[in-house]
Amino acid sequence: MITFLDSGFSQLNDFIDQLNPGRLLILVDENTHEHCLPTLLGNLETTVPFEIIEIEAGEEMKTIETAVQLWEILAEFETDRSSVLINLGGGVITDLGGFVASTYKRGIRFINIPTTLLGMCDASIGGKTGIDHRFIKNLAGTFCLPAHIFVYPEFLKTLPSTELRSGFAEMLKHGLIADKKHWQELTSITQLSPEAVIAHIEKSMNIKQRIVDEDYHETHIRKTLNFGHTVGHAIESLFLQLGTPLPHGEAVAAGMICETWISYLEDFISETEANNIITELRRFYPTIPVDSSYFEKLLLLMSHDKKNTGSSIRFALLNETGKAGYHYEVSVENILLALKIYQK
Repeated sequence: MITFLDSGFSQLNDFIDQLNPGRLLILVDENTHEHCLPTLLGNLETTVPFEIIEIEAGEEMKTIETAVQLWEILAEFETDRSSVLINLGGGVITDLGGFVASTYKRGIRFINIPTTLLGMCDASIGGKTGIDHRFIKNLAGTFCLPAHIFVYPEFLKTLPSTELRSGFAEMLKHGLIADKKHWQELTSITQLSPEAVIAHIEKSMNIKQRIVDEDYHETHIRKTLNFGHTVGHAIESLFLQLGTPLPHGEAVAAGMICETWISYLEDFISETEANNIITELRRFYPTIPVDSSYFEKLLLLMSHDKKNTGSSIRFALLNETGKAGYHYEVSVENILLALKIYQK
């Protein structure tokens, strides 16, 4: 399901031939159109007719309005169910493109070619698609697996440092929840660069894929992948509302710091272990300033989290470095305390 294109694009071309689509659609944003599409087109060897569909870049494009526009474009191109959509981009493109493909005419096949570290190690894997609504992250979505994921690590060299850091947060999360050695390998990196992380990408992807294979519909262990995301998604949504969007991984890193402290407050890990983890996270991620006047708003946003049951806010929390549990109910008092500690 995951293929690394280390030696060229022949495997992608062979796979497209096997699918035998009536038409190819390639979804890009303005950044991947400029920096990644030329590489793909220069290596694409197919007689299948194709169209390029470009949208603006950014999380604010992951909406039902954009999905409707894309459905209409597919219809204008007379796209039928034999067609294949290639999602060439980061997490927004794979989330949105997967959602559009899985719902257009009850579903057409799609291929993910992630171009960001976040896309490679997180968003493209697992068959979750989604769109945001009213600043609530992934309010609507589907479970639908891509036909295949193709990874071309050289695309990482086109990324600004902020995007590289954003994806690195999800890699760190995989280590924290499932593989202590992976966490130790990642935190041994002294300076983030494409060269420094490329050697660790496959392991990080495999950790997520293994968890997804065990629990595709997120009824148990897959919920651990949400570590850092209850607080992180709330912070991300808040900044979307404020008109100053944050990279997803930056918000998740803040969430992991808060939820590591909550893990201590709930007596799952020691204060020493919590502080050690938080020290490493802060080494890569500066504090995001969130005024205490927004704490109630953050709690409201957390109440919309998909992991919740009834009125209680549920978390995935650390049991130790490299192991996590899920479905933990946490008091408002401890959530607020963690937010206050984060801002210090």
